Amino acid sequence: MFNKFINSSDSFIIAEVGQNHQGELEKALEYIEIFASLGADAVKFQTRNNRFLFSDEAYNKNYDSENAFAKSYGEHREALELDIKSLDTISQACKEAGVFFMSTPFDEPSLEILIDKGVDIIKIASFDLGNLPFINRIAKTGLPVVMSIGGGQSDQINSSVEVLLNHNCDLAILHCVSEYPCEFNKLGLENIQRLQEKFPNCAIGSSDHFNGTLSGPIAYTKGARVFEKHVTLNRSWKGTDHSFALEPDGFRKFVRDIRRVPMMMPEKSSEDLGKEYVFQKLGKSVVVNDNLAAGEVLTLENLSGKIFNKIHIPVRESNKLIGMKLNKSIQANNFVSWDDVE
Repeated sequence: MFNKFINSSDSFIIAEVGQNHQGELEKALEYIEIFASLGADAVKFQTRNNRFLFSDEAYNKNYDSENAFAKSYGEHREALELDIKSLDTISQACKEAGVFFMSTPFDEPSLEILIDKGVDIIKIASFDLGNLPFINRIAKTGLPVVMSIGGGQSDQINSSVEVLLNHNCDLAILHCVSEYPCEFNKLGLENIQRLQEKFPNCAIGSSDHFNGTLSGPIAYTKGARVFEKHVTLNRSWKGTDHSFALEPDGFRKFVRDIRRVPMMMPEKSSEDLGKEYVFQKLGKSVVVNDNLAAGEVLTLENLSGKIFNKIHIPVRESNKLIGMKLNKSIQANNFVSWDDVE
């Protein structure tokens, strides 16, 4: 899947819903329908077994936040989790919408559930970079893998990639800055080129938490071909990820602008230069600015340009006329044709 993007101009764009569905299946299905129609290749969710993931102390910790869905952090997370049975519906909805079903398992039981529910792509979150036992379990699934490297040191990135490639994983590595939101001057997109050089056999991409769209096209010019962007149906909804996520129209522009970049790069054919409509309408033709007799030499001083109803010798080709002799006399302000010179 991702190998084809290594030396390609194509892009693969992931709409990261995360838990912005607020734990509601109907909202999750709405995300799939809307963002598939806006050009997403995959719609991504997050899957947690919170009792396994958190210690009792962390699960029961008081969560006093304006974004809290419950009094304890564990209960807050439970409120945002989709029911396991609903993942069958999610998987089917993705198939019907023509997008890949993708999710981040945050623990081993969630990984097993996602495999059972037919997930198409596994995401390794930056939180699990360097978690080699877990990464090894993911690698053994044989599924395509996307891994973010936010906050990762070189040895952690290298060892994680090594485990995945030892299992011949179809791998995309995403440059990421783990700040929520990430200010424009902290995006660090130059790292994309370094990742390309270091891991030439992997697709390289970008997962950013910037609250705008410009990061996508810029990342593309640096070599990114896989893009992950947080999405929401309403930025004002309660929750930590909504404020920097893209609403549908923002995501539409994000996809549009990324996919326009490769079409912006090729130079215009030299055969077409100067034939643009504006030059046909308003292009100047070479004229003489004095009465000139046959035998006189055309110079910088005795030539000028004027607009006619049709183009004769374009004034931009005056370089070809300088130094040539007239074979007939021409009155001032009249155009010169190639038949008039030798």
